[in-house]
Amino acid sequence: MTSENFIIREIKPSDNKALSEVIRSVILEMGAPKIGTAYEDQATDKMFETYQGKNKCYFVLEHQNKVVGGAGIAQLDGEDKNICELQKMYFLPIARGRGLGTELINKCLQEAKKFGFKSCYLETLPFMTDAVKLYKKNGFLNLDNPMGNTGHYSCNVWMIKKLQ
Repeated sequence: MTSENFIIREIKPSDNKALSEVIRSVILEMGAPKIGTAYEDQATDKMFETYQGKNKCYFVLEHQNKVVGGAGIAQLDGEDKNICELQKMYFLPIARGRGLGTELINKCLQEAKKFGFKSCYLETLPFMTDAVKLYKKNGFLNLDNPMGNTGHYSCNVWMIKKLQ
């Protein structure tokens, strides 16, 4: 899958360092807090290992052999087994505004449906306005309260989408 020399592919062990740098740099760029976000997650340093196993996956966005973003799906901790979470979706500036976010969301949601999930939850921050617009454009609806046990207490925009 390519778009202007961008490739969406499954995560590899060698992607861990680059992905952690992408995630943390975007969090800092957006002025998001380091605590209560993916910045401090242990999983951020071992993304490949985190997304191995049943009913989870992570896709990397690559441009000219460089990791420039990604997103994944996993069961939402602390919730019904039919609800997954769109996780750790971050793009460097070079990848934004090209329709790649929709492509990556669609790829993740296709996998979520294959895994048998009925709904997909996500969390973000209100000042990540382009991300919120992207999620709304892709059918996610706002919730009044958080779901599950994500540990991301600084994220106060909660959204969900029915998959089937």
